[in-house]
Amino acid sequence: MIHDYLIFIGVFAILFFLTTSIYLFSQYQKFKQRNIRLSETNRMIEQRLNEVRLEHIGTKLNPHLFKNILNSVQSHAYQTYMSLDKLANVLDYILYESNNKFVSPKEELNFALSLIEINKIKINPLFDFRIKSRINKSDAVYEEKVFAPLISVDLIENAFKHTDFLAQDSFISIYMELENGIFTMKVSNKASLKNILAKEKSGFGSQSLDQRLQMIYNTHYQLEKSSKNGIFTAELKINLGDFYDKMRYSR
Repeated sequence: MIHDYLIFIGVFAILFFLTTSIYLFSQYQKFKQRNIRLSETNRMIEQRLNEVRLEHIGTKLNPHLFKNILNSVQSHAYQTYMSLDKLANVLDYILYESNNKFVSPKEELNFALSLIEINKIKINPLFDFRIKSRINKSDAVYEEKVFAPLISVDLIENAFKHTDFLAQDSFISIYMELENGIFTMKVSNKASLKNILAKEKSGFGSQSLDQRLQMIYNTHYQLEKSSKNGIFTAELKINLGDFYDKMRYSR
């Protein structure tokens, strides 16, 4: 009897161990699958968050820029193809390149020219629009990361925003130059009386541009603004050569 009892206990113990092992293994497999699903969900959430952050980075820089660009494209449907091509270049730059602390003068100048072309769409072909650039592509800083992205936006946008396009003597003039490590951008335009009064009350130009230039370039830039007979002029000079040397020696 005792022998049979011991056999029964042994068989029961083995069956209990096998049953418990099978149960625990099945629970482990379920737990493992659940962790895999959670990991995949977390990965997808993190990927989407990164995409949203990237989109936010682009749009927070200058939300009105997108609105102005899209309005220009919409107002002249017959030039849609060219507009969308330039728009793609501008949006790529804003979303991706502008996230960098510095870009090259080459990249910023290409962006500025695309932005100008988009804004020109809403202008009458007979309007007095002058654009000239003198860029030395062999300049030592032409392809170096020394240019704060979107610095050129304010001067360009203000010219198109505050110009009286209906006045007979109205005009916009944009000049860009890179020579001997010095970047120059001079923008002039004839503003309406309404815009003149608004500027006299609020101050000429964008304070945020002044603050940004001061924080980044400090003593390596000059920004002069003037108003005479309704003609507003802003001239920006940045000594990118000296700034580049400072960056190299401070590393």
